[in-house]
Amino acid sequence: MGARRGGRITPEREIRRAIVEACLTLERAGVNQGTSGNVGVRAGRCLLVTPSGMPYDRMKPDDVVALPLAGAPTSGTNPSSEWRFHRDILAARPDLGAVVHVHPVFATALSMHNESIPAVHYMIAMAGGPSIRCAPYATFGTQALSDNALAAMKDRKACLLANHGMIAAEKTLAEAVRLAIEVETLARQYFHARLLGEPAVLSNAEIGRVLKKFASYGSARQ
Repeated sequence: MGARRGGRITPEREIRRAIVEACLTLERAGVNQGTSGNVGVRAGRCLLVTPSGMPYDRMKPDDVVALPLAGAPTSGTNPSSEWRFHRDILAARPDLGAVVHVHPVFATALSMHNESIPAVHYMIAMAGGPSIRCAPYATFGTQALSDNALAAMKDRKACLLANHGMIAAEKTLAEAVRLAIEVETLARQYFHARLLGEPAVLSNAEIGRVLKKFASYGSARQ
């Protein structure tokens, strides 16, 4: 796995390298730290996921763990303790190719109050709808947590995890990283706006219009 073929780096090796770089990007962006959080990417019928308990600045591509998308870790592997929700989200959502889980300050602070993020800014549409739900608490690494996360992400690409952190998922790893950073930005904006009182919330109809505009955002025709 991860070998060169005819002098060319294999796609799996490229994904492993991208996972390591994504972890470092998340740390540099201030949305994760130490050994908290994890990253998983679909690779054919496999899940490539960060290892358990390894600081990002020490992680190498060979440390990334490969798991079957339709099963559990094999003996001798040491994937992230949160491999279940990476597996379950990617198995249930063919529209998604990468999952980022982090413990950023503001999103986690809201999760400690079991609060969702309402549509206080139109950029919430990046997460797929008019809110970013907060999944009920369950112990980390459990099937219960995975089930709660999957339910909170119905028709969404992100959710908060009560008393825990945040999940962001997208078609590609680069997009999932950007979404994780955007969700933390929204959480920070919401936190500060509430210091002035309850902020205005955009209507579902307006978020629907934004979602349609986002579908062509950056394309030649808008």
